[in-house]
Amino acid sequence: MTFSLMDRMLPAPLNGGFRMEDWWVWCGSAVRGEDGRFHLFASRWPKWLPMHPGWLLRSEIVRASADNAEGPYTYEETVLPARGAEYWDGRSTHNPHILRYGDKYLLYYMGSTHPFAEPQPNETVELDDYRVIAARANKRVGLAIADSVFGPWIRMDAPILPTRPGRFDSFLTSNPAPCIREDGSLLLVYKARKYEGNSYGQMTLGIAGSSKDEGPYKVINNAPLFPPERSHIEDPFIWRTTDGYQMIAKDMDDRICGEKHGGIFASSTDGTDWQLADSTQSYSRRVLWEDGTEQWMGSFERPFLLFQEGVPTHLFAAVADGPGGFRNAKHTWNMVIPLRTTL
Repeated sequence: MTFSLMDRMLPAPLNGGFRMEDWWVWCGSAVRGEDGRFHLFASRWPKWLPMHPGWLLRSEIVRASADNAEGPYTYEETVLPARGAEYWDGRSTHNPHILRYGDKYLLYYMGSTHPFAEPQPNETVELDDYRVIAARANKRVGLAIADSVFGPWIRMDAPILPTRPGRFDSFLTSNPAPCIREDGSLLLVYKARKYEGNSYGQMTLGIAGSSKDEGPYKVINNAPLFPPERSHIEDPFIWRTTDGYQMIAKDMDDRICGEKHGGIFASSTDGTDWQLADSTQSYSRRVLWEDGTEQWMGSFERPFLLFQEGVPTHLFAAVADGPGGFRNAKHTWNMVIPLRTTL
C-alpha cells in the first residue's frame, strides 16, 4: 500500500516551526516530553559561515520547545556542543532524530571531527577547504541517551555505525532514521557513501539493527537497500505499521517521484527488504501557507513525521528560501505542516 502526504497536508502556519536570528537552522525532530510539551531537536551553526559546507565544521544540536506541535519553538539549550577534536564527534553534531523508547529518550545523530584549527569569522570556507574534506570523511552515526527530555545526555564513546572497508558504507555513515520493532528491538536506516578511488560515490541507504538501545548495531544487508544505478536518495524517515514498515525520503533527482528533491515512498513487510514505489510522490517542495500563498522552497529536506496515538499529525522539514541550492539561501528554518488525520 502506498502512502502520500500530498492530500494530507494542511496550510502551514506562517509563525510556526523554529528559526533563530544569526544562525543557520536545519534538520528538526520532535517529541512530546514528560512535561506534556513539544520538544524539537535541531541543528544550528553561525551565519558567518556559509550555509554549506559550514555545517560540517560548526554544527551543534539544540533543543527548542513549544506548547503545541506547530510552534513557534523557542531555543532552550545546546544539547550536543563541540567537545574537542580528539572525540569522534568533537567538532560537529548534526542530523538529530529523537525517539522515545520506554522511559528513555534516544537521540541519534551524525558526528564528525577534524584535527585542524577552527575557522574564524574572517575566513573563507569552501568545499575544497582541507577542514571540510577531513570533516566529511569523518562523518559517522552516533547515539546519546537520557532519562529525561531535559537530559543529561550520555554520548556513546564510539560511533554506533562505523564505516566498513570494501562495502557501500566505506566512506561515511549519516542521516540516521530509527524505528522500534514490535518486539522492542531497533531498526535503523542510514545514509552511506562508498570510497571510489580517493573520492566518494553517490548517496545510498543501508539498514542496521540492534536488540537493545545502546547497541551493538549490526548492518543487516551488505548491499544498499536500493540499487545505486537506479536510485539516488537521502534523508530517510521510517515507521512501523500493521502491515510492516514504510519510508519517505528525498529524491536527489526526479527519476523516482518526478520532482527533484521531492519525496519518494517505499515499503517493507519485514523491515529488511524494501520496495520503491515508482511515480508515487510522498511530499513536494511546494508549500501552501495559511494566508493562501504558495511557495516553492529552495530546499525542503530532512522530513520527519510526528506521530500522536499512532497517527501522523505533523510533517517537519528543514527548509531554505531562494530559488534553490544552498548557496542561494538567505534564511533557513524548521517548518511544520499540520496533517489531516482522516481522509
